[in-house]
Amino acid sequence: MTTRLATDYLSARARFRAAALRHRARTEALAIDATGTRGETLTIDMASLGPDDATRVVVVSSGTHGVEGHFGSAVQSALLERDDLPLPADTRLVLIHAVNPFGMAWDRRVNEDNVDQNRNFLCEGEAYRGAPEGYAELNGLLNPPRPPRRLSLFLPRAALAIATQGLAALKQAVAAGQYDFPQGLFFGGAGPTCSHRLLSEALPRWVGDAATVHHVDFHTGLGKRSTYKLFVDHGWGTEALEVLGQTYGTDVVEPWEPEGGISYTIRGGLGTWCKALFPDRTYEVLAAEFGTEPVLTVIEGLHRENRAWHHADRDARVGVATRARLRQIFCPDDPAWQRRCVRQGLAIVDTALSGRRKATSPRTA
Repeated sequence: MTTRLATDYLSARARFRAAALRHRARTEALAIDATGTRGETLTIDMASLGPDDATRVVVVSSGTHGVEGHFGSAVQSALLERDDLPLPADTRLVLIHAVNPFGMAWDRRVNEDNVDQNRNFLCEGEAYRGAPEGYAELNGLLNPPRPPRRLSLFLPRAALAIATQGLAALKQAVAAGQYDFPQGLFFGGAGPTCSHRLLSEALPRWVGDAATVHHVDFHTGLGKRSTYKLFVDHGWGTEALEVLGQTYGTDVVEPWEPEGGISYTIRGGLGTWCKALFPDRTYEVLAAEFGTEPVLTVIEGLHRENRAWHHADRDARVGVATRARLRQIFCPDDPAWQRRCVRQGLAIVDTALSGRRKATSPRTA
C-alpha cells in the first residue's frame, strides 16, 4: 500500500481498477460526455465488495470536486490494496471513483460545463437560478472577464471585503452556490449535469435495499492543514449530530453552517440530494474535508484558474500554470501531508465499516 497520490487521472484510475480487480470486486464504468487532456474517454468508476443483500452499505466517493479527487482516489486505492479488508458480514462496500472525472483529468474543481458538482444536486422542485445575497456585488472581483495578470490586487481587495463584511458572511456569499453567472466561481449549473444524471440512475442500484448507508465523500482545501472535519446535514444540538459525533469523533463532526465552524451552508449539495433520494432509510453523507491552504489562498487559486480557463488559451502558459497551482493547492505534492491525510482517510472508512462508536476522534491537529 502506498499513500502517494497518482500524478494524473489516467494513472489514478488504472491504480483503482487494478486494486479492485485484485479483490475480484464487481465493477462498472459510466462514461461522461467529455474527454480528457489526451482525448481519452472519462468515466465514473464503481467497485463493490460484499453481499448484495447487505443490511448496511458504506459508500466512499472521490472527485466530486474534480482536482480534489486525486486525494480521495489515493484513499480508495490504498483501501483496496490491503490484503484483508475490514468488511463485516452484513456490510457492502461501494467505492465511486471520480464523480467529476473531467475536473480530475484537467485539474479543475468544476466539470466540463464549469459547474461546481457539489452545487448541482438540487432536489426535485428546486430551481436552477438565483445567487446568494452579495454575490452579484462581488462578481467583478471574483470573475473579471480577462486573463489573470502577474500582479493582482485580488488579495488586498478580498482582505478588505473580509474586514468590512466578516469572513463567515463572505464565505456564505461567495461559496454557497450560484446559478446566475455561468462563467463564475461556484456555479451550480442550469440543470442536472451528466454526472448527476448518471448517479441518479446508478446509485439506487448500487445501494440496493440496505436499511442503513454511511457515505463518505472525500474533499480537500477547507480547514487547517493536515487536519480534517466531517460535515453533515444536521444542525447543532440535534440528536443525529450527536450520534454521528459519538461514532466519528465529537471534535470533527460539524454541520454545514457558517456560524460556529469553518464551513458554510450550500445549495445543491450531494449529501442533501442523497438523503432525499432515499427517504425510506437512514442515509448519512459525511463530507470529509482535509485542510491544505488558508482560505484566501484557495479562493485566489480558483479565481486565477477560472479566469485563465475562460479568457486565455487553455494550453497557453498561464492556463497550464494556473491549473498546476490549483493541483498544488488542493492536493499538495508534500509526502508528509499525503501520508498523514491518506492514513486519516483510511481511519474514517474503517470507522464507517465497523460502525463502532467512540467518544472522540483520532488526533487531527
